[in-house]
Amino acid sequence: MRGLPFVTDTGGGRGLIVAIHQPHYLPWLRYMAKLALADTFVLLDDVQYTKNGWQNRNRIKTANGWSYLTVPVHAHVTDRIVDVRVADDRWRPQHWKSLQAAYGRAPYFQEHSAFFEGFYASPWERLVDLNVASLEYLRSALGLRAPLVRASSLGVSGEGSERLVRLCKELGATVYLSGAYAATNHLDAVAFRGSGVELAVVEWACPTYRQCHPKVGFLPDLSVVDLLFNEGEAARQVLLRGVRTLDPISVGGGIT
Repeated sequence: MRGLPFVTDTGGGRGLIVAIHQPHYLPWLRYMAKLALADTFVLLDDVQYTKNGWQNRNRIKTANGWSYLTVPVHAHVTDRIVDVRVADDRWRPQHWKSLQAAYGRAPYFQEHSAFFEGFYASPWERLVDLNVASLEYLRSALGLRAPLVRASSLGVSGEGSERLVRLCKELGATVYLSGAYAATNHLDAVAFRGSGVELAVVEWACPTYRQCHPKVGFLPDLSVVDLLFNEGEAARQVLLRGVRTLDPISVGGGIT
C-alpha cells in the first residue's frame, strides 16, 4: 500500500477522504476496507433499491460452504433504499440461529454475541435502519473511526458522479475514494474536473485469515462478521492487508 501521496495538502495535513456507498446488510469485507480507509463514510440511502443485490443480504460460512442471510423486504422497482420496508419478523430468529450454528465455536463470537442477540430480538420496520444500526456496531468493533453520514440527511441534489462531487464538497472533502470496479464501470471522472475533489481508486483482494469449518477450505469475500468472529481485534489489520493499490485516477477516466 502506497499511502496517500496524491491527497491535496490543505495546510493542516492531508485532506479529507470520503467514501460513498449504499447501506448493505452485514457488509462484505471489500466494503469495510473502504470504510477503514475513509475519514467520512456516506451511506447513499436515498437512491434506488437494487433487487437481489447486497442491500438486504450477505454471505456467511457454514459447515456446508457459504450461505446467504437474506432480509425479506417489500420493495417496488422505483423505491429508494430509505423507503424499503422489512416484510416480516421470521427472518430475525432464523438469522440469529444461523450465526450461532456457523460461528458458535469461533474465538471471538461470544465477545459480540450480546449485541447480535439484542439486534435480532429487536423489531425493524425499515431496511436502512437495521443496516445502519449493525454497521455502526461493526465499525466500532473493528476500531474504525470514520463517522457514518446518511446522504438523505444532507439535502444534496444531482445524479450520478455529479452528485458524488456535490456530496464530497458538502462535507469539505478533497478526495473521493472509489473501488476499482466502480471507477472503471460507473464513475464519470470528468465530473470531478476543476471541482477541487480528487479521485482515488483502491484495489482490494481478500487476504487469508482464520476461519471456522476448515474442511470446507478458505472462502473469500464473506460478510465482515466472519472476519470479526474469527480474528477479533486483529480484523482491522486483516482488512488493510488486502489493499493492493491506492492511487489517483485521471480526469480523463482511466486509472493511472
